Amino acid sequence: MRVAMYYNNRDVRLEEMPKPKPGKGEMLVKIIASGICGSDVMEWYRIKRAPLVLGHEIAGDIAELGEGVDQFKLGDRVFVSHHVPCMECRYCLSGHHSACDLLRSTNFDPGGFSEYVRVPAINLKHGVFVLPEELSYDDGAFIEPLACAVRGFRLMRFSPGMTVLVMGSGIAGLLNIKLARAMGAERVIATDISAYRLEAAKRFGADVALEASEDIPAGVRQANDGRGADYVIVSTGAAGALEQAFRCVDRGATILMFAPPPPGTETCIPVGDLWKDEVTLTSTYAGSPEDIADTIELLRTGKVAVRDMITHRFGLADAGKGFELVAKAQESIKVMIEPQR
Repeated sequence: MRVAMYYNNRDVRLEEMPKPKPGKGEMLVKIIASGICGSDVMEWYRIKRAPLVLGHEIAGDIAELGEGVDQFKLGDRVFVSHHVPCMECRYCLSGHHSACDLLRSTNFDPGGFSEYVRVPAINLKHGVFVLPEELSYDDGAFIEPLACAVRGFRLMRFSPGMTVLVMGSGIAGLLNIKLARAMGAERVIATDISAYRLEAAKRFGADVALEASEDIPAGVRQANDGRGADYVIVSTGAAGALEQAFRCVDRGATILMFAPPPPGTETCIPVGDLWKDEVTLTSTYAGSPEDIADTIELLRTGKVAVRDMITHRFGLADAGKGFELVAKAQESIKVMIEPQR
C-alpha cells in the first residue's frame, strides 16, 4: 500500500509498505480522510523518530475484521482514536485519562497518512466509533482535534455567559473559538500574528481579533468592559504567550495551557497575583472516550460545524505540499489528506 513517509517538514515521500493484516480482536480500516495536525509539523517532537508515517485525525471504512470482532461490520464508517486509555488505572478512574500510561503508548499501524491502518485490539475496545449518518468523512477527521478542545472546556469548568480569550488562531485556536461560541460564551477575543488567521478567527466566531504584537492585556480590557478575560486558552507554543496570559485574566479566572510548549520552555509565574485573585492554571492533552462521544454529538447536531475550515486537499503523492503549508502557518487552516486519491 502507499504511504506518505515523513522525514522532516520539507521531505515527505510517497513510499510503499506492506498492507497490515489484522490479528485476533483487530481490524483494518481504509482511510478516506486524514487531517494534518499542527503537532505533525513540530519537528522538535517528530524528527527524532523519523522516518515514520504520521497522521492521527482519521475517518474511513472497515475493510477487514480480525477473529472475534463482532461488534462492528465490514463497511462501517468509523472514526478511530490513535491514543486510548485503559479505563482501569488510578489516573483513568480519577478522570485524568491523558495521564494514563497506556494512552501514551498506544497507536494504530502505521499512521493515518496511508491507505490502510491496522487497529490494535485495545484501540478497537476503547477508540472506534461508528460515524452517525449525519457526519461526513471530513467531519470524522475533525473528531480527534475537536475532542481535545472539548476536554479542555470540561477541565477548566467552562460556564456560559463568560468572556473567552483564545491566544493563537491556528486550527486548534479556531476550534476553541467555535466551541466557545457553541457553548454560550458571551464574548470571544482572539489573538495571532497573522492577518489571515485573525480574519478567520472573526469569521468563525470571535467578536474581537487582536494582533499579537499589540498590547494584548490592554486590548482585552478595552474589548471587555475594563475587565480581563474569564477564561484564557493558550493555543500557541510561542515564547511568552503564557506569561502574557497571566496579565489578561480577571479575578477568579482560569488559564488553560492547550498548545504544547517546546522543550525547555520556562516562564515566570506571578504566584502572588494568582493566589490573591484566585486564578486557576490548568492544562489539557488529548481526549478521552467520553470527550470523543460528546464531540460526535456536537458535530451530529450541528452545534459545531467544521467543514468550512478545510482550505486544502491533497492525495498521498502530494502530502508533502500539505506539510509545507501547515509548517509555514500562513494561508491555510485545515489541510486534509485523502489517501485513496
